[in-house]
Amino acid sequence: MTATAPAPNAGDVAADTAVLRALRRIRGPQTQRNREFWLLLFAVVVAGSALTLVQLGALGHIDPMILLIGGGLAVLVFALHIVLRFVASDADPFVLPIATLLTGVGIAEIYRIDIANHDTGWNASSNKQLMWMAISVAGAIALVIFLRNYRVLYKYTYLSGLAGLVLLILPFIPGLKADANADVWISIGGLGFQPGELSKIFLAIFFAGYLVRTRESLSSVGKRFAGITWPRMRELGPVIVVWLISLAIIVAQHDLGTGVLIFGMFIVMLYVATGKTSWVLIGVVGVVIGVAVVAQFLTYVQNRFNTWINAFNPDLMEDQSYQLTQGIFGLAHGGLLGTGLGQGRPQITPVAESDFIITSLGEEIGLIGLFAVLCLYMVFVSRGLRIGVAGQDDFGKLLAVGVSFTIGLQVFIMVGGVTRVIPLTGLTTPFLAAGGSSLIANWLIVGLLLRISDGVRRQPRVVIG
Repeated sequence: MTATAPAPNAGDVAADTAVLRALRRIRGPQTQRNREFWLLLFAVVVAGSALTLVQLGALGHIDPMILLIGGGLAVLVFALHIVLRFVASDADPFVLPIATLLTGVGIAEIYRIDIANHDTGWNASSNKQLMWMAISVAGAIALVIFLRNYRVLYKYTYLSGLAGLVLLILPFIPGLKADANADVWISIGGLGFQPGELSKIFLAIFFAGYLVRTRESLSSVGKRFAGITWPRMRELGPVIVVWLISLAIIVAQHDLGTGVLIFGMFIVMLYVATGKTSWVLIGVVGVVIGVAVVAQFLTYVQNRFNTWINAFNPDLMEDQSYQLTQGIFGLAHGGLLGTGLGQGRPQITPVAESDFIITSLGEEIGLIGLFAVLCLYMVFVSRGLRIGVAGQDDFGKLLAVGVSFTIGLQVFIMVGGVTRVIPLTGLTTPFLAAGGSSLIANWLIVGLLLRISDGVRRQPRVVIG
């Protein structure tokens, strides 16, 4: 008789399979991470070259200290890359290099403006930006390590919504409000911080979780008019609430940009969740009506539109439109190829290192260089949207699309504002502009996209809701 081998235990098979998968991840070639390594190396070289060219153009010699600090930050970025190899080996390989390159180029231009203004030490915006970048990358590393499963955020949908609203009202708390032209800043230890930048992440989590829960009712059949199925009035409730919150932000905080940004993010996520074009049309109409209404009562909104339409009016150029026209003159001075890093005059534009970082770069790297920067943004947003489209669950899909679209919309609002395509708002250009709150929020978005993209490739299809 032939002895029959005992049947394998199901638990042993599962354990062996898990071990084999772990060994395969360790021993097998990590194609995504290898591609990321070379792209990250290229980004660091370009950023370091930009710093060097700024020094040669503005100072005529190389100061090794700033390059040493930049090298330390490069080590931190590669530390994030190494972390990804162990805990998120299938994450998207383009997100981190693009964020690194944009942040590095931004620091180089901010440093160039500091040289022109003779700012050194803690008065130099570039030194503050280097500190904020270290904090931001460390935050992204912590998020990737501790947020092993992004679906956990779904459990905190309403808590995230509450956190987002609390962050928006922090500037009204006595003792925290900073002295600024808009009620969007708080002061902590002498450092200005804009909590609305972090608020957009919490609100994106809230919108994603809420839409997953209410998707069926929002996409229910309504009345057809002009070839479009319009939602019923009871489904318009959430849109009206978000619309009113956006108007409240514009009115109370004198912040036109954040109000439009939050409402735009919600409408796009609503469209992705329901697939109904009518929501987009309702959103556009809501923005137009909202801005038209507040423009009738708020002087600062009227001034923004007046400056936009009559920017080159001699009566306005000395005061209201001075900043806008100086930025446009800087772009014209740069022309197609630019003056060269360190050889322009971006410092004559007020707040050139923050609100008008695009015109500062445009003057020194020219229209071609500026197009390259915008292409990087396009690739970043497209990778985020691709992560969302390939998502295995509705929550991850909406969250990835929401935060990616927020970056794209913010870039459009800022670039459109400084080039006089649309009225100027008070937002900052993601990754490029000086400011710790914006940089931290955008790098947390990087960490979130990396974690979601890794989950998309690893996990079996799971439907939440």
